[in-house]
Parts: sequence; structure tokens; C-alpha cells
Amino acid sequence: MLNLSQNGCSVWLASSSEELLTPTAVALGKFDGVHLGHQRVIQPVLHAGSQLSVASSPQSNENQQLTNREYIYSTVVTFDPHPHEFFTGQPRTLLTPLDEKVQQLRSLGVEQLVLLPFDKELSALTPEEFVEKILVQQLRCQRISIGQDFCFGEKRSGTAKDLQLLAAKHNIPVTIVPLQTYTGDSPTESSCVSTTPTQDARISTSLIRQTLEYGDIENANLLLGRPYTLIGDVLQGQQLGRTIGFPTANLQIPKEKFLPRQGVYAVRVFTLGETSDVTPSESLGVMNIGNRPTVNGTYSSTEVHLLDWSGDLYGKKLVVQLVKFLRPEQKFPSLEALKTQIQLDCVVAREVLSAGAQS
Repeated sequence: MLNLSQNGCSVWLASSSEELLTPTAVALGKFDGVHLGHQRVIQPVLHAGSQLSVASSPQSNENQQLTNREYIYSTVVTFDPHPHEFFTGQPRTLLTPLDEKVQQLRSLGVEQLVLLPFDKELSALTPEEFVEKILVQQLRCQRISIGQDFCFGEKRSGTAKDLQLLAAKHNIPVTIVPLQTYTGDSPTESSCVSTTPTQDARISTSLIRQTLEYGDIENANLLLGRPYTLIGDVLQGQQLGRTIGFPTANLQIPKEKFLPRQGVYAVRVFTLGETSDVTPSESLGVMNIGNRPTVNGTYSSTEVHLLDWSGDLYGKKLVVQLVKFLRPEQKFPSLEALKTQIQLDCVVAREVLSAGAQS
């Protein structure tokens, strides 16, 4: 068992069960994005520790009974790598790479994240074997929460109802959370799936990826329940922005992070301190994701210009919250034309971000 992180939420790579915090209340799924639908699945296992499991051995007095009670750890169980990556052999970018996932789970109150190595052996387990070997023996589950569309076991042959029936044989209750849809006002429960990205659509990771590919940041943020965020270290770039009066911070984004549509965005920017906590102060900014065709760029970069700010950001880590897509990236006939457009972008971004702060 490998402990990957311990910042209020322990993270274990489950190759053995020696150091697992058990017994557990488990939310089971892929949870890429930790979006509003995922949060509904996780909610039933939160605060599990307040509901204690009584050992079966007979007790002679009340003090001994208290001694034999066990704390139940709220636990999210997911897979590494993502099953899609295992079956296709192709790397898959994620809405929430591991560090971000831990941060989001911790903010929800999850005590433990267990990463099941998704390999040939795990994928070959029958539904019965998965319940017996993973949930009962390894995790010592006391209760389970899953989404209505959850599938597990060899060739995804086990359904949510199957898990409920199999777990019942071990006296483990299973909560099946209905699929969530977003209607534009608030999430609702529904069993229908829509391909429309903005109306009556089932909240899912694939839908959020689709809205981000469209540049529909507002709806992506609503489906997530928070702003979509890019986190990266500031590296020294070509410093071309300085030559036209718009210095930018060149961000090194993790390669496994899913990037939205190329173009220009209005963003809010925070600087991470030495303790990896976001500082209270924030800056407004304009971000460009793309190849910088005006200067014949040959690779994609992510650059942020902070409004009303000056200073040295090299070596710092920035948290960039996406607020609105402003325009696609385009090639301008000259640096002067690019400068004029960036000036306009800054004006629009300031209006967008100021309106957002007031609403």
C-alpha cells in the first residue's frame, strides 16, 4: 500500500490492504471532475465516522462496548489508470488529475481515497469476486454508494442493482443515487440522457468535457458546481508579451490535464503559497490557450496576463479559474494589430469579471 498524500485526505494505491483505514463507507466510481453528480454519490458516505460499527464479540459492560466500536472512514474508491486508458491504450486527459481530485474530495469531507490499479487482473474479476475480494475483504465496507449507471466486473457485466443484491448477502447496504440532470436552474433527478450540452442534460464527465471543448465555460462551471481551474508553475517563456506591453505568465500545465477550447478567456488568478493554500487575494486576468499564430508559434502554450498587476511570478504556482470564453485564437497581420486586440480583450474581461463579482 503506497501512501501518496496526507493533507486531510489520505490517498492509497491499493496493491495490498496493510495500511488501509478500515472499516469503510465507500463511494464507488471514476469521479473525474468531482462534479455535482459525483457529489451526490459521495454525500451518503460522508460523516461515516459518527455512525460507529459495533463489534460482534459479547461485552460485559458499557466501557468494553465503547472499546470494541470501530470508526468508519468515509472513502472514495476509484481506478488508476482510468479504465478508458487501460482498454484503448491511449493516454486520457482528466478534468481532475490526482492532486486536484484529492483537493476537491478533501473539501467535501472525504477522509480517504483508494486507487484500485485497473489492470488485467482487476478487469477480469467477476462481479461476485469484486464484491468479495475488494469490497468485503480488502475494504471491509459497511455501506456503499454508487450512481444509477454504475457498472463493474468483467466486461462491465455487473449493474448497480447487481451490486445491491450481492452486497446484501454480506449485510452491506447500497445506496443507488439517481442520475442528475441540469435544467439551467438547479440539478434534478432523472433517468434520461440528453445530448444537448446546455438544457436538461445528464450531468456527466463527458458532457463537461464537451462544453469545455465548445468554450461554454458558464455551463461547464454550473455542471461542476465550481469554476473549471488550471493549475501550473510559471516558467520563463519567449517574453514576447513584454515587447507589446502585455507581459504574460507562461504556465506549465500537467500533461494529463484536460484543456478547453483554444482561445482567449476572462479568468480569476490566485497564487499558491508555500503551504499550497490559495491566498485570499486574487487578480483579474486574460488567458490565451493556443499556438500564438501571429508570431508563428510551433507549440501550444497557456499564458496569462494579469490586469492591474506587476511583479515577478517566475517559479510561483498559479491557480487560474476560467470565467468566460472571449474569442477564438486568430492570426493577426502584425504585432500592432495583436496589441490592439489584446487591449480590447482586457476591456471585455474587466467588464465580465466585474459583473461576475457584483452578481
